[in-house]
Amino acid sequence: MREADTAVRLPVPEGRGPVDAYLDSDALVAAARSAGADAVHPGYGFLSENAAFARAVVDAGLTWVGPGAEAVEQMGSKTLAKKVARDAGVPVADALDPADVRAEHLPVLVKAVSGGGGRGMRVVRDLDALAFEAETARAEAASAFGDPTVFCEPYVERGRHVEVQILADHHGTVWALGERDCSAQRRHQKVLEEAPAPGLPEDTRQRLHRAARDLAAAIGYTGAGTAEFLVPVTDGGTGEPVFLEMNTRLQVEHPVTECVTGLDLVEWQLRIAEGEPLPDTGPPAPRGHAVEARLYAEDPRDGWRPRTGTLHAFDVPAADVSFAPLTAPGVRLDHGVEAGDTVGTDFDPMLAKVIAYGRDRRDALRRLSAALAHARLHGVGTNRDLLVRALRHPDLADAERRPERLHTGLLTGDRLAELARPLADADTEDLAALAASLASVEGSRGAASCLRVSRPGGGTCPRRRTGGATPHPTAARPPPPSAPCAGPTCPSGTGSGCSRPRRITWCWRWTDSGGPSTCTGRAPATRTSTSNPLWARSPSPPSTHSPHPCPPSTPAPCPRPCPAPSPPWTSRWGTGSARGRPCCAWRR
Repeated sequence: MREADTAVRLPVPEGRGPVDAYLDSDALVAAARSAGADAVHPGYGFLSENAAFARAVVDAGLTWVGPGAEAVEQMGSKTLAKKVARDAGVPVADALDPADVRAEHLPVLVKAVSGGGGRGMRVVRDLDALAFEAETARAEAASAFGDPTVFCEPYVERGRHVEVQILADHHGTVWALGERDCSAQRRHQKVLEEAPAPGLPEDTRQRLHRAARDLAAAIGYTGAGTAEFLVPVTDGGTGEPVFLEMNTRLQVEHPVTECVTGLDLVEWQLRIAEGEPLPDTGPPAPRGHAVEARLYAEDPRDGWRPRTGTLHAFDVPAADVSFAPLTAPGVRLDHGVEAGDTVGTDFDPMLAKVIAYGRDRRDALRRLSAALAHARLHGVGTNRDLLVRALRHPDLADAERRPERLHTGLLTGDRLAELARPLADADTEDLAALAASLASVEGSRGAASCLRVSRPGGGTCPRRRTGGATPHPTAARPPPPSAPCAGPTCPSGTGSGCSRPRRITWCWRWTDSGGPSTCTGRAPATRTSTSNPLWARSPSPPSTHSPHPCPPSTPAPCPRPCPAPSPPWTSRWGTGSARGRPCCAWRR
C-alpha cells in the first residue's frame, strides 16, 4: 500500500468484520471512482472471481483488468466449468451429486462449487460418513464463498496437481506460459509450487498445454488465468490428465512463472486490458527453475491452528527483491507483514511468499531452503520448519529422476509429522526460550520509568538507567531506610540497606547531628565488600534481630541522609555513593 498514490478506507458494515468490507462490491466501486481510478485489478481473493463484481465495474465505466464477466461466470462454478471443458474436448473427472454417490464410487472428494484454497473439501472413504462430511463442507463453503453448493468427484490417492498458466489478448491469441507443479499440499492447500513441473513426460506436458489453450479459446478468455489438472501417478509412470477447474485470476504462485519466462504477468494483465496484442513471437521458453514456499502463521504442534500475536522479528536476509520479477538467480520475497505488525484472525494466515530462482532445480531448492532456514521469524509460530525439511526431503529433491514420488499425498500422515519437527534440537530450543525470556524482561525494563540520581545540595550524579539526571533540592533528613536484604538481619535500633548486585546487608546508626554516622555493624549475606552501594528498600523491616558486629579491619563509610522527594518523584529508592561522591536516587 505504501507504493499507492492514494489509499481509500473501506467502510466496515455495522456488526460485521473487516473481511466484509472487501466483499461489498458497491463500496469497492465507489472507492475506485472517488480515487479517480479508471481500472480495477481483481487481485487474488475476495471478489476476484465474482462475475457480478466484474459487471459492476464495467457498468460504472471502469476497466476490468481480467476476463469478461461471461467467462468468469462459466468458470466460476466447478460443475459448469467441467461441462464447458467436456464440450471443448478437454478430459474431465466426473462430477457427482452427494446424494448419487454409491459404494463403488468411493473414495470421493467433496468439493465446493465456488472458491478454492482447500476450503469446503473433504475426503470420504466410508459411505456412512458422506452425509456429515458433505454438510460440513457446505457450511465451510457458505462461510468462505457465500455459496453452500458442493459436489463429489473421484478421489485420486496418488496424483500430481499440475496447472497451466494462460495469457490471452483481445485479438484471439492464447499463450500457454508453461506449467507449474503444486502437488506439495497440506489439507488440499498448496504449500510449495514450482516451474517447470519436474519429471513430467513431454507428451503429457504438451497435452496439458493444448487442453488449456482449447478451453480458454472456447470461452473467449482474455487476460491471465490458470487451468488446473490432476495427473494420476503410478510406479510405472503417469496416467491421463483430467481437468479440475479454471481460476479466472492471477494465482498466488505466479512468481515462479515470472522467474522462468522473464515476463511480468501483472504488467501484461494491464497491457492486455488496454488492448495491446501479445507478440507474434509466441511465448518465451522457460529458463532455469523456480520454487515458491508459502509461509503461514500456524502451529504444527497445535493441530496447525492459525497463530496470532505480535511479529517481533521478520527478516529474510537472503531476499534480493520484493514484489518484482527476478532477472537472475536469487531470492524474492513477497510479504504482507513487517516486524512489529500484529497477526490476527480476520484474514488468511499466509505471511509471505518466498521464491527462489536457480540455474536448475537443484540450485533453486538449495537457495530456497537456505533462505528460509536463515530467516528471523520471532513472536508468531510458523510452518517454516516444515518448508525447510520438505525442500530437503529426498522424495521432493529427486522428483526429476523419480517423479512418481511427488504427489498430493507427500505431506500427509507420519511423513507430515516427521517433516514438521523443529529444525532446532532440544538444547537449542531451551536456549532460545531463555533468550526470549531475557529479551522480554529487558523490554519491560526499557519501558519502565527511568531513575534519575542527584546529589544533595544540587549537581548531577551519573545516570543509573535511561534519560538525563535531575538535580533535587536538599531537604530535611528523612528517617533512614530500615528494611534489610533477605538473609541476616541487623541489630535492633540500627538501620540497614542492601548492596546490589552483591546482596550484602549493611547496618548503621544515624548520628543526631545529621552528619556522617558511626557504623555499628555489617552482616554479610553472600560475599563481603568494602564498596559503598546504593541502598534498596524491602517491603517491611525484619521482625527479629540478632547482632552482627562489623569486622574491625574493614570499616565501611555509612550513607548520608537523603532529602525527601518532591513531585513528580514519589518514593526514595535509597542512598549511597556514585564514583566516590554521595548521591540520592528517587523513582516515579
